[in-house]
Amino acid sequence: MGLIATLIEQPSTLVAMTVHIGANKGDIAETILLPGDPLRAKWVAENMLEGAVQYNSVRNMFGYTGTYKGNRVSVQGTGMGIPSISIYVTELFKDFDVQTAIRIGTCGGLGKTQLRDVIIGMAASTDSGTNRRATGGLDFAPIANYDLLKAAVDAAAAHGVTYHVGGIASMDLFYDDSNALDVLEAHGVLGVEMEASGLYTIAAKYGRRALAICTVSDMIRTHEKTSSEERETGFKAMVEVALEAAFA
Repeated sequence: MGLIATLIEQPSTLVAMTVHIGANKGDIAETILLPGDPLRAKWVAENMLEGAVQYNSVRNMFGYTGTYKGNRVSVQGTGMGIPSISIYVTELFKDFDVQTAIRIGTCGGLGKTQLRDVIIGMAASTDSGTNRRATGGLDFAPIANYDLLKAAVDAAAAHGVTYHVGGIASMDLFYDDSNALDVLEAHGVLGVEMEASGLYTIAAKYGRRALAICTVSDMIRTHEKTSSEERETGFKAMVEVALEAAFA
């Protein structure tokens, strides 16, 4: 893989297209991967894409565009939580015309999952009030795009990845002392993270394709966990599944 090209300084007459993404029209591909961690975006660009060029460093939320098997693709960090990812995906859909967005994140595993398994999120429950605000108080059920989901399942099977398909939950509190996890597990939720529901809801609003693929980075019941370094750079299988699904 080629090294990331140095970001060329833009002339002062060119301003950032949005408040949070310092790119110009055409800098961002129609297909994008969305890790929460900006350093994972950097790792993906350096190790999985050809000819990647950095287009964003605003707030150190790195974004890059390159190619994968000849297909143009971007990768953009989104930060943690639904409010943060909502900022980025709204700007990506509305201002940069992104059509396909795949979250590549980590989650806490519940039920039958094991450490480092991949979860392909069919639906994303949430305790966040942003979901109801987006739909005028309705209990809207945010779901993945079926074509992307099926392509991700096919890619995971073809690559021999241990995967699960089902519901995930995007929760506002990382440290939660309530019984919410018991209720979620009793209802078959496979993993808990903080962003997918926001992505799915905003994608539905703009009529775009979205999917969340998460690697189990820690087990909620047994407290097994991966290292911070592995969470940043070690989940190559998930990224491969996402890239293959995006261009299936």
